[in-house]
Amino acid sequence: MKKLLFTLLLIIGFSCSSEQTDFNAENIAEIEAYISKNNLDAKKTNSDLYYIINSSGNGNFPAFNSNVTIAYRGYFLNQETFDASDNATFNLQGVIPGFSEAVTLLKPGGSGTFILPSNIGYGNSGAGKIKGGQVIIFDITLKSIN
Repeated sequence: MKKLLFTLLLIIGFSCSSEQTDFNAENIAEIEAYISKNNLDAKKTNSDLYYIINSSGNGNFPAFNSNVTIAYRGYFLNQETFDASDNATFNLQGVIPGFSEAVTLLKPGGSGTFILPSNIGYGNSGAGKIKGGQVIIFDITLKSIN
């Protein structure tokens, strides 16, 4: 009886494990195809955040724990918008890692386009219209560091 119970617990444990899919290689291929197709001159950080700085801005860069005010548009590789705001204020510790990193590459008044693979976006779970494993893009203007 103990062996049967132990076997059942093992089966249940393995069937309930939340295995994470690694979309990184697929995401990087999608991002590089998008960059090539749109003739963009993007740079890449160590975390695989791809970015194009459109305007450098002035002053200091925000820290990862800064409160900031920004304007942004979030969209997919097919250009469909999933979120946008002309005046959003928040702490950079309260957003997804790729978004936080993107904002820290801007000075007040600066703007850029940032392409996030899912590992620094919404991961395997997604959120709202964003599917798990999906590449997302943000156009961001840093209005101020508060």
